[in-house]
Amino acid sequence: QLQASGGGLVQPGGSLRLSCAASRAIFSVNVMAWYRQAPGKRRELVAGITINNITKFADSVKDRFTISRDKDRNTVYLQMNSLRPEDTAVYYCNTARIFGSGDYVPFGSWGQGTLVTVSS
Repeated sequence: QLQASGGGLVQPGGSLRLSCAASRAIFSVNVMAWYRQAPGKRRELVAGITINNITKFADSVKDRFTISRDKDRNTVYLQMNSLRPEDTAVYYCNTARIFGSGDYVPFGSWGQGTLVTVSS
């Protein structure tokens, strides 16, 4: 399991950085991705990054969120800027497999996630 951290309460327009540490064995060979699940909604891909640092973002977060991976720390980050109330969700990190359609399908088991609440 991969454990996400860094969530919290932030005002609209604010920023947060989420972190997800993995073992070297997992991190070094896998596509890493962030997903989120808002209340009453399905879990969805937020952003993904390959081992070659090719990235993909959901349309709703493009130009606001960035994803990066630190191979020395075996950690993937999600920098979230200009946060909106609709970004409120539990955020999870996971490994992923990329299919021909470009879909980032989650591959590993789900950890606990970290709650991000955007509210004034």
